[in-house]
Amino acid sequence: MITAIFDLDGTLADTIQDLADAVNNGLKLMGCPEHNLEEYRQFVGNGAVMLCKRALPDDRKQDTPLLHSLFSDYYNKHYLDSTKLYDGISDMLHTLKSAGVTMAIATNKPEGAAIMIADALMSDIPFVKVLGGSPDRPKKPDTAIIAEIAAALPDTENHVYMIGDSNVDIMTGQNCGIETIGCEWGFRGRKELEDAGADHIVSSPDEIVKIILGERKEMIP
Repeated sequence: MITAIFDLDGTLADTIQDLADAVNNGLKLMGCPEHNLEEYRQFVGNGAVMLCKRALPDDRKQDTPLLHSLFSDYYNKHYLDSTKLYDGISDMLHTLKSAGVTMAIATNKPEGAAIMIADALMSDIPFVKVLGGSPDRPKKPDTAIIAEIAAALPDTENHVYMIGDSNVDIMTGQNCGIETIGCEWGFRGRKELEDAGADHIVSSPDEIVKIILGERKEMIP
């Protein structure tokens, strides 16, 4: 059995514009400076609350709950304005699906938003779990989210991959002792993935297929 666990933002879907717009809307309402897309590429990765905290000026960090509330109200209405799958992602997911690979999503994005995006953009992919940020579960790189996915899988020999675009994803895989694939097309770029010690770094989704299906053919049913 093979299981591929994907991050969402910056890995499967390009969500950065909608995230930036939602935070900038809140910052504007609060009279705070807004940020550009490149700055948001560094702000994301540790959940929506941390995103909002990083976006606030140093003297306004105490207003993180207010910005998070404004962000959530806006984002829940505009999460698909610009968000789309990266080129090649749909073909990659369908190839893995056809090969019998079990798939799941593990993201620090709020779980409700993650489920809505998965339903909207990948409704024909049978993810065994779509898990996101939740008050009941520590965020990546904690191992809890991977353990919850593992608990939903059959008790059989299983080779698991953690696939993502940031050091958070690579650290998550390392903390769980599973093989990691870094996606350089995401928000953080190749150097962060190299510095984090990713087992593989890919520049296109078809390379994920080659790694997973090429290396583990004997485990595909």
